[in-house]
Amino acid sequence: MTTTQLNVALAMGPGVVSRVFPARRLETLSPGLRLLSPEPMEDFTSPRSLELLAETDILITGWGCPKLDAAALAAAPRLTHVLHAGGTVKHHVSDECWERGIEISTAADANSIPVAEYTVAMILLANKRVLQIARKLHSEKTELEPDQLFPDMGNFGKRVGIIGASRIGKHVIRLLKSYDVQIVVADPFLDDAAAAALGVERVSLEELASSCDVVSLHAPSLPSTRNLIHQALVASFKPGATFINTARGELVDQDALLRRIEEGDLYAVLDVTTPWVLPADSGFYSHPHVLLTPHLAGSLGMELERMAVSTIEEAHRLSRGEPLRHRLHAKDLAFTA
Repeated sequence: MTTTQLNVALAMGPGVVSRVFPARRLETLSPGLRLLSPEPMEDFTSPRSLELLAETDILITGWGCPKLDAAALAAAPRLTHVLHAGGTVKHHVSDECWERGIEISTAADANSIPVAEYTVAMILLANKRVLQIARKLHSEKTELEPDQLFPDMGNFGKRVGIIGASRIGKHVIRLLKSYDVQIVVADPFLDDAAAAALGVERVSLEELASSCDVVSLHAPSLPSTRNLIHQALVASFKPGATFINTARGELVDQDALLRRIEEGDLYAVLDVTTPWVLPADSGFYSHPHVLLTPHLAGSLGMELERMAVSTIEEAHRLSRGEPLRHRLHAKDLAFTA
């Protein structure tokens, strides 16, 4: 196996390197990799950036990376690979990158793991009715009989619906396999053979919504998925069910969701909303059936380093002449966030 010396440069927004890449991780870029500068490019037009681009074989990108348009690519004649230490590349990888044959890798799989962990935790808490019972204990400050309040509490035999067999959806399924729950999936691109391989039952979106104790959304944000969770679907949710959204707010008719919650027989765990920060008078803040979290399901804190590890491992593969493990293709963009 041959080892090739490749020049590596960084491009991302202010403060991203220090958040995602601990110094010890960047120091592992050797001997087959030469880091041109520990300071990332924040634009592709300055004299310094143009000098770095001219020598770059591998560009490691992060959140806030400027657009890799035709002008930037013209300044980077050696560039063959873009390795993104994050999820979506739609904000900075242009059509010209694909047309030139640049190989793109993403750390979306690494980023999906904490989202799946958060989701499974919320599924288990929802079926155990932990959030509802805890609120009641805080407000009443007296002895409670949990199973008298919620005779259906517990995870055994509960039906959990996963909307979207995406990276995150598949990780959720994998983690749920250690629990005694029924898992059903709604995804137009999942056939019976693929569902069998995952060990789940494939059902229609309508059947999933009306029959599941917990409904968890993991579809990508695409024009075709806007308001995927529409008014009629929300109205069909099983009484007492919990809806979990870690995908994107625009996939949900939020007005319809709030109206159904206000009827008193639906619960929601929302890590994402539209807008990103709800107005102060939103009913989602005040309703006791809603748990809001500030988009914390994805990689944060120590979890960010997992994306750095994934990206650096990709660079090491290239230095050894091996193919990328997490290569993204242009056709994938139609089905991913």
